[in-house]
Amino acid sequence: MNSTLTKSFQILAGVAFIVSIYFFLNESWIGLGWTATGFFACLGISFQGNPKLKGFTYSTMIFAAVSMAMAFPSWFTEIRGYKLSNTITPLIQVIMFGMGTSMSIRDFAGVIRTPQSVLIGVLAQFCIMPLLGLGLATLSGLEPEIAAGLVLIGSSPSGLASNVMSYLAKANLALSITLTSVTTMLAPLMTPLLMKFLAGALVEIDVLKMMWDIFKMIIIPIGAGLLFNKLLSGRSKWLDQAMPIVSMVGIGLIIVVITAAGRDALLEIGFLLIVLVTIHNFSGYFIGYWFARVFKMPEKDCRTVALEVGMQNAGLASGIAKEMGKIATIGLASAVFGPVMNISGSILASFWSKKEIQEK
Repeated sequence: MNSTLTKSFQILAGVAFIVSIYFFLNESWIGLGWTATGFFACLGISFQGNPKLKGFTYSTMIFAAVSMAMAFPSWFTEIRGYKLSNTITPLIQVIMFGMGTSMSIRDFAGVIRTPQSVLIGVLAQFCIMPLLGLGLATLSGLEPEIAAGLVLIGSSPSGLASNVMSYLAKANLALSITLTSVTTMLAPLMTPLLMKFLAGALVEIDVLKMMWDIFKMIIIPIGAGLLFNKLLSGRSKWLDQAMPIVSMVGIGLIIVVITAAGRDALLEIGFLLIVLVTIHNFSGYFIGYWFARVFKMPEKDCRTVALEVGMQNAGLASGIAKEMGKIATIGLASAVFGPVMNISGSILASFWSKKEIQEK
């Protein structure tokens, strides 16, 4: 994008921002919805002309879509009697299939090569964030089902975004891929047990049902993706190129549907939930990093563990909330967590990419 076009969209974003303030002060929520959407959309497009900000385009567009969902929730809850929340589980399965097509048995070889690093990373993943989620849920004063969403996002495995951020942060990409793969495959066992143990007092948890729900959302599509990759390796380059885009669109749709379904609750506790989710996310990075440091892991590995711990699979958490029939309550934390972690992860990765690694 040339500089003239970039500046034009920056000007449009500025105008939309000023007008949105006017609508906010006058409590014109429909006008605010349109102008806020325009602001984020123009801002995201303008980022394409700046190499340093280009990575934030996706998150900015998510905010644009969320603004529209907040202003016109009926557009994203039902179409001709069909509830759009029913698309969440199939979208998760498509995303997990895409993950499977990009994986191979080699991704699990790290368990054999560096078992100690993998063990430390998995331990950090399933200890730090669930306990942080429980602590924040307890202190928040939120409605029990909404508070349980903080525990759910903490009990979920790491997401694919952590692999991208590990690459940008000059971390140990091989370890990142291994940890994402291992924690994802352990999710059908670990996530229900953690939810039962930590959030059982907040919301009723059917452990066996949740295990099956996660199994069909993760293991089956990933297994199909692995088989597809094995049988058609190198023959489907179009799929390799399309799946990242499909995954990003799918995650965006999930966030929008959840936002629309829980719009009324978000209007009441939205700011508090954003603060809690941000604390959860940032604490995951910080504690994850120093947890690895305690075990004297190399700097690259410490960065990897920090990103794996701090960046959760928000899409899976949303799918679990949907299968529980509580998308408008338990699912809210994961809807907020997704955009927050993408922005914070990009900033942290950018910071680390400029910081030289000096190992003793």
